[in-house]
Amino acid sequence: MTSGDRILGAFAGLAAGDAAGWPSSRHRAGVHAPWSRRLHRELDAFAEEHRVTTLPVPFALNQPVAPLVIGPSDDAEWLAWTVLTIDEDRAEAFAGLTGRDDVRARISVRTALDNLARGLGPPASGHDNPHFFDDAAAVRAVAFGAVGLDPTADAQVTNAGDGVLGAVAMARAIGVLVDGGPMGDAVRAALEALPDDTVIGRATRIALAVAREAGDPFAAVPALDAALFDHVYSYGVAAAETLPVALALAEVSGGSIGTAVPAAACLATVADSAPALTGALTGAFTGHGALPRGWSTTLTGCCLPELAGIDLLDIVRGRIG
Repeated sequence: MTSGDRILGAFAGLAAGDAAGWPSSRHRAGVHAPWSRRLHRELDAFAEEHRVTTLPVPFALNQPVAPLVIGPSDDAEWLAWTVLTIDEDRAEAFAGLTGRDDVRARISVRTALDNLARGLGPPASGHDNPHFFDDAAAVRAVAFGAVGLDPTADAQVTNAGDGVLGAVAMARAIGVLVDGGPMGDAVRAALEALPDDTVIGRATRIALAVAREAGDPFAAVPALDAALFDHVYSYGVAAAETLPVALALAEVSGGSIGTAVPAAACLATVADSAPALTGALTGAFTGHGALPRGWSTTLTGCCLPELAGIDLLDIVRGRIG
């Protein structure tokens, strides 16, 4: 297996994991007309008001159905954008997105764009940010890890603290894997970037212990839920939760995307990005050639409209593959 195949595996694995999480269809429905999304919210309110358990799922009513076919969404698109801009100064790359009204992004990224527009650059753009701790930079770090680069400068545009540590840890793990290292070495490389006295460091060590005791990914699901999540906070994209889940499930699965990603998707609290991060790790371990066929890597443009219809792997092959 070549490093190029492992790089493609990391990106294809992330796309598959991105698609597997329940929020993905919600993100992809973002390309539909506003009235269509409003109708979904009204149906949800109807179910609540009348106490029915038949909840509305993302649907197309007089709208194209293609965006709702299983496929990647926000994480894959921001990773694609990172590959396309990886040679640029990171603050300048993000500054190029300011002023646009057609970009969808995590709160950390949205706030960073606002900060940049006001003249507040990194690291303040990531530190003076209500979601400095989220995993937006960890997702983008897959691109940096694939080519052996430090993601810190990129991460500091949108994040600080655990958000930056998570990006560094993810990049180091991906770097080990695309170089042909075993999953255990990748996990150790990630741990070296996560100090014991940080939230993300403690959570990662807890997650690994819990998953190892459970013995396999599916058995680890309820144990991880009990050990890591308090179910109080309303946004499940904290790097101190999603990255520990990804590392733990990737390790205990033996690098199997077919067991690790579905387990991550079972954890509803972190299903927006934990499956994607898990898919990137396991895909980098197995390589693209070993991944199951049928999982799309074509982007819908739900976050960055200019990416609609483009294959993520074509971008990777053209830039870093």
